[in-house]
Amino acid sequence: MSKKKDKARDAERLPRKDYEKELKNLHVELVKLQQWVVTKGLKVCVIFEGRDGAGKGGTIKAITERVSPRVFRVVALPAPTEREKSQMYSQRYLEHMPAAGEVVIFDRSWYNRAGVERVMGFCTEDQAKKFLDVVPLFERMLVESGIIVIKYWLEVSPEEQQRRLEERITDGRKIWKLSPMDLKSFNRWDDYTRARDEMFAASDSSWAPWYMAPSEDKRRVRLNIISHLLKQIPYKDITQDEKIKLPKRGKIGQYKSIDYPFRKIPQRF
Repeated sequence: MSKKKDKARDAERLPRKDYEKELKNLHVELVKLQQWVVTKGLKVCVIFEGRDGAGKGGTIKAITERVSPRVFRVVALPAPTEREKSQMYSQRYLEHMPAAGEVVIFDRSWYNRAGVERVMGFCTEDQAKKFLDVVPLFERMLVESGIIVIKYWLEVSPEEQQRRLEERITDGRKIWKLSPMDLKSFNRWDDYTRARDEMFAASDSSWAPWYMAPSEDKRRVRLNIISHLLKQIPYKDITQDEKIKLPKRGKIGQYKSIDYPFRKIPQRF
């Protein structure tokens, strides 16, 4: 991408100061939501799907960085083992479903079968079509068991995807994000588009609809998704009856600590 295009893209991005201000406000609301979920025993399942480089990981991190990992659990499953391949397809996902008072976030989900597995030949076309036939019923079963299912697709342009993948190659902090599958998938844009459209047509239901979020600007998509997520789960601010105060501390310095010869790290900063 040329320097001119880089400047134009940066000019359209939400300024960091505005982003951090709004994100702080949304984090406060997420904490309120967390308290509500725990108190009411809600079970929430949030699915993030999208192409490589669409910004799923960063969005999930923005959601979870100020809430408890014991309430907001992130599930990012590796490739299935040989044993898991022999199981019922949805079996390995079921064990990660939320219990009362939990929000489970899937960084990719059972929809792998409709996307990467189908496009890259890890399942047969017949298996993919059978999955699409069954998945609405599977999700209806989840909803009827009391689980709130929310599905997000992050949409990125081919130009922005390429820029992000190239950045992963050149930035030593991001190289771990680049998998061999990212490289193999890079030339299959239209195949993934076709698979995505068929997935939407088969699995967009009234009980578990898809929500698409443009992710050209990572800051905007994070704020938009968090704001939308908060609206999907009606909650109230559970405030304390009395203002919280620290108790009075007892006297300090009555006990003389032993001077242990600990190895201290060098103070470089």
